[in-house]
Amino acid sequence: MRNVEAGAVALLGDLVRIDSVNPGLVPGAAGETAIVGHLRARLQASGFVTTVVPAPGRPGRPSLVAVPPGPAAGPALVLNGHLDTVGVAGMPEPFAPRLDGDRLFGRGAADMKGGVAAIVAAAEHLVATNAPVRPVLALVADEEDASLGSEAVIDALPGLGVRPDACLIAEPTDLALTRSLRGFAVVRVRFTGLAAHSSQAGLGVNAVTHLGRLLHAVDERSAAVRAGGGDLMVTVARGGESPFVVPDHAECLVELRTPAGRDSAGALSEVRSLLRPEWYATAELVAHRDGWRLDDTGPAAGLSRRLGDELGTGPTFDAPYWMEAPLWQRVAPTLVCGPSGGGLHAVDEWVDLRQVRALAAALVTVLAAWTPDAD
Repeated sequence: MRNVEAGAVALLGDLVRIDSVNPGLVPGAAGETAIVGHLRARLQASGFVTTVVPAPGRPGRPSLVAVPPGPAAGPALVLNGHLDTVGVAGMPEPFAPRLDGDRLFGRGAADMKGGVAAIVAAAEHLVATNAPVRPVLALVADEEDASLGSEAVIDALPGLGVRPDACLIAEPTDLALTRSLRGFAVVRVRFTGLAAHSSQAGLGVNAVTHLGRLLHAVDERSAAVRAGGGDLMVTVARGGESPFVVPDHAECLVELRTPAGRDSAGALSEVRSLLRPEWYATAELVAHRDGWRLDDTGPAAGLSRRLGDELGTGPTFDAPYWMEAPLWQRVAPTLVCGPSGGGLHAVDEWVDLRQVRALAAALVTVLAAWTPDAD
């Protein structure tokens, strides 16, 4: 088992050294091409059959699927992780992994190259030891932005002969099993006013004033939304162009976080209910994703219990943010568990190497004897 743990830590260092900043977040950034190339070469050398899956219409945004060699025998478990990271502004050496005891610092160390390293090392060991489970690695692009990678890979799996019995996502959770995660929605509201000289304000219609009234309405409504397990806020606001002119346009983005089980598309009605006819406002749903909850029974619930027993954790984490579990749940029962640290999306990001080692070792132990029917 020490070889698996050491292999995961060594791979993590290699992955952090590769710039994989998401160009959807930082225009001109490197993207996932280099890191996919590195992992593909490694997994091919380990005997996996690899397929690069492009994001439709997005050149330079590949994902990687790695399938064990031989016939499709035994239960198939998708091990999923994302390869992209957020930007590196303010980080002096973001791609130079630095050790401080059991902490490894660097961009992506916790979110989520630590989890990727653990699942790759575990999958390689399971294949090398002829374990009865078929670990299928789905290492995807663009999770930090629009989930182009997971959606492309999910569409590609049937053509690759992959019909998973379950899926494990190794997102950072401090090795706790994720019990639920919230959905989200973003609504754009535009206000139309009437321009006039500010010395004759009565001749115009001030769009910024109406924007301010919506800001107040959102603030008043937010307490009730929070009491129901969600969050409501305005995250972007802008309006007008110059002094001495009554502004004839304004807009804002209203964000709603929704508890598991609530339709995130309902955010549009929620926001529209706050608008008044005299504000001359229109609202449109820009993006939305539903929340998710771990199954009570079935393969994911059973695997969650076994993995929790091995790690000494349980299904106690209710994520306040969104992850890609709802996408993978459409394909197979899904669970989320991975190593954490600190500084996610910050300049001092780090991952706890003890958790990276623990996840790699636990996956080997649990999956060597896993059968979904027994759960």
